[in-house]
Amino acid sequence: MEAGGERFPKQRQVLILFILLGVAFAGWESRRYSVMEETMSGTLVANLAKDLGLGVGELAAREARVVSEDNEPRVQLDLQTGELILNEKLDREEMCGPTDPCVMRFQVLLKKPLGIFRAELVVRDINDHSPEFPEREMTLKILETSPPGTVFPLKTAQDLDVGNNNIQNYNISPNSHFHVSTRSWGDGRKYPELVLYKELDREEQAELRLTLTALDGGSPPRSGTTQVRILVLDVNDNAPEFAQTHYQVQVPENSPVGALIVKVSARDLDTGTNGEISYSFFYSSQEISTTFELSSISGEVRLIKKLDFETISSYELYIDASDGGGLSGKCSVSIEVLDVNDNSPELIISSLTSPIPENSPETEVALFRIRDRDSGDNGRMTCSIQDELPFLLKPSAENFYTLVTNGELDREIKAEYNITITVTDLGTPRLKTEHNITVLVSDVNDNAPAFTQASYTLRVRENNSPALHIGTVSATDTDAGANAQVTYSLLPPADPHVPLASLVSINADNGHLFALRSLDYEALRAFEFRVGACGRGGAARAGRCSVPEGPFPGHLVDVSGTGTLSHSYQYQVCLTGDSGSNEFKFLKPVLPNILGQDVGRKLDVKPTFQSSLGI
Repeated sequence: MEAGGERFPKQRQVLILFILLGVAFAGWESRRYSVMEETMSGTLVANLAKDLGLGVGELAAREARVVSEDNEPRVQLDLQTGELILNEKLDREEMCGPTDPCVMRFQVLLKKPLGIFRAELVVRDINDHSPEFPEREMTLKILETSPPGTVFPLKTAQDLDVGNNNIQNYNISPNSHFHVSTRSWGDGRKYPELVLYKELDREEQAELRLTLTALDGGSPPRSGTTQVRILVLDVNDNAPEFAQTHYQVQVPENSPVGALIVKVSARDLDTGTNGEISYSFFYSSQEISTTFELSSISGEVRLIKKLDFETISSYELYIDASDGGGLSGKCSVSIEVLDVNDNSPELIISSLTSPIPENSPETEVALFRIRDRDSGDNGRMTCSIQDELPFLLKPSAENFYTLVTNGELDREIKAEYNITITVTDLGTPRLKTEHNITVLVSDVNDNAPAFTQASYTLRVRENNSPALHIGTVSATDTDAGANAQVTYSLLPPADPHVPLASLVSINADNGHLFALRSLDYEALRAFEFRVGACGRGGAARAGRCSVPEGPFPGHLVDVSGTGTLSHSYQYQVCLTGDSGSNEFKFLKPVLPNILGQDVGRKLDVKPTFQSSLGI
């Protein structure tokens, strides 16, 4: 379509690859703030007005707001003081689980002009959880022939806290045969091993009961305990051995429940019950135990819950193989969850303006941001609107877009636009989200009334009755509402000696013309109407009929008003008659350049009466 002399392009599509920016928008450097978890709601985090170098009043004037990555209103900005305060008591474990540090990313969005300040809030851990063992009691079967120095794995406690507040040490109740050694996995987590330092004698003592304690590094430390039941067995001189000590597997996140993840395998050279192997998790967090199932007989690990790459992208499993004689071996399994394109792009509207006044220059219609929770190409997006619309998408930092008008709009051409914003990711298969916006165009009084025809010819016999309806003029206005309501009026005649106000009147609402009294051809042979249509909208626009100078007495019917647009019409009225009839006529417009040359040719009367007009 064409409007305002400009042709809108047939296709506009904006492509942006969403990669985290290394620098902040508008010259502001990213800031990092911190707060202890469980801090009370309303606690001051920072003075953003000071950090941004802005006056407090400027935050309110620029409509500053806090936008978080997960849309959770955990902090709020006081526009009166510029202070960033906690909106709720934060639970680090609920927010981040085992992830350390626990970082909440957010932006401060300012308008007029657009500015984005990136910041991070680090929620620091406090020691508010005690270590917990998965069971109240664990049972170990140990051969009486086990030599001093033999190591037996123990089940591990878990602590929801992180860092120094997590488990740092294990100890066991005093006894004559065992002590506990605290070891570390590659990721820093601690696990206990029971170490035999004095030989056992089944005939002397067939069972021992010990208390295993896990302590964290808090101040003061917290602890958890479990009972260790030790059964002393007769000789079993071969422990199970896994085919490999570490397994690595990759699993698509859309794998169905029941899918086989991995099969571990161990063997034992003993026979009978001493060679029968049973598999189990010797470290199992709640997340692992609710996601994976391990067959104690086959060593198969299967899914019992759907995976979600966006929630957890990897798992570490620790598996124990125990024989019937109490000996065991261990292995670890690293599971990498592979992302699939299972999240559609999201579009969040921050502001929307409608209606938009016509004839306005480039105007912001909407401000929005988009995101996709997938990764790689699955999380990269394109954003577009329909072709040939008078609107543009302008990308800015941090996945924000501005929808603006592309040139001035004309309500008389189109009063409403339905805009579909389409966000498509680059994954396989491609997923898309569509968001519809209706933009109304409000009217501006930019069109003058226009009469429906260039000339009117009306006839009336002399000696008519008073208040006779002698004809109607009509004008229209392409604006809307009050701007399109037309009012008709008469201007004073050019010749003050013609008592036109006592001869003719016009209805202001409908343009009906009336003869106010009986007309006498012999008394008044001819006179002239500027008829005008205008001014009920705010800034009135008018159409006007003007009469050039000439030998004719004139009366003007005018399109009055304060606008600058006009359209002119001129009408001649005269009384004519012959032996058969007398008529009152509105004749065709008189042209100024020939008006004074030949009056007779401008009047639509019979030649026998032209010399008797007396004008």
